[in-house]
Amino acid sequence: MTLLEKYAALLVDYCLEIKTNDRLFVKTTFLAEPLVRHIYEAVIARGGHMEVDFVMKGQNQIYFDHAQDHQLNYISPTTLYRYQHFEKYLFIRAPHNLFEDKSIDSKKLEIRSKASAELNNLYFERTASGSMDRSLCQYPTDAAAQAAEMSLEDYKKFVYNACLLYQENPIDAWLEVRKKQQAATDILNNASIVQYKGSNIDISFSCQGRTWINSDGRSNMPSGEIFTAPVDDSVQGEVYFSYPAIYRGHEVEGVRLVFKDGLVTEWSAEKGGEFLDAIMKVPGARRLGEAAIGTNYNIQQITKNILFDEKIGGSIHLALGQAYKQCGGKNTSSVHWDMITDMKEDGEIYIDGQLIYKSGKFVF
Repeated sequence: MTLLEKYAALLVDYCLEIKTNDRLFVKTTFLAEPLVRHIYEAVIARGGHMEVDFVMKGQNQIYFDHAQDHQLNYISPTTLYRYQHFEKYLFIRAPHNLFEDKSIDSKKLEIRSKASAELNNLYFERTASGSMDRSLCQYPTDAAAQAAEMSLEDYKKFVYNACLLYQENPIDAWLEVRKKQQAATDILNNASIVQYKGSNIDISFSCQGRTWINSDGRSNMPSGEIFTAPVDDSVQGEVYFSYPAIYRGHEVEGVRLVFKDGLVTEWSAEKGGEFLDAIMKVPGARRLGEAAIGTNYNIQQITKNILFDEKIGGSIHLALGQAYKQCGGKNTSSVHWDMITDMKEDGEIYIDGQLIYKSGKFVF
């Protein structure tokens, strides 16, 4: 079995658990066709149904350059139906150009974001309720490899290693990840107050009534994180993010945030401050939607791809904006921006005053 065949089987049988008559909607670019072909074969062999939307090179640029208001407000009835009724959804990242969205007119983007609010809410409601299983994965492309400062061959090895595809049985390997992470998840779900502490961070928040989720590769491939949605008005303290924060094609570095009663009251960046300022004006963006701990130790370098970077073993990340409803989160926003800081040198995590994590590892 080739690596792409193993990848497809992992996505179909582990991440999405395709059964007879399940309807799967796949969205990606034409670059990912080799993987899509194997996924299609696996879905059909298991009795499922599959539809694909392939995005053309430069499609977003064309759309936002020329779309009029009535087009920006248009929602495809086919897309709406899929979000309403399909049981499974897979998004395969396979970029032609990672900076294609950087020059999009902000006013047009705002109109489109408002028009898409119903779809976004439907997506979060169905994934939270479990009525639609979703997964996000990566197909290696030149653009992603260049952003990671790797050759395409090295980037392929990086992606496949992070997904545990070099293991004899990747599904068994991810089941072991699930088991190990569940022990930490159970401890966190008995906590009321959590504190992240270190040279880059001193943040506390309540997770009372919220759920920590074991991200074991089903919703994201690869995964390796444990996450929750902090109680909205409980976040206190200050954080400096040691890794670059990438969002909508913009790279922002040296971000510092100060929280008081759940709200970002001060913010700054060493690079990209104007973009950070603009995001802070978006409704809901000044509250935390997510707090998480990265646990994938096969990922140890920044690739400027949040699917991988937020999973770095020995890191934590905090996301501004939209909260995950499956965690009990309440905050809503068109923004969900993950920012990462390293914990391997002197980072600590306490729950209700008890140390459970030190220098990048759990200590129980």
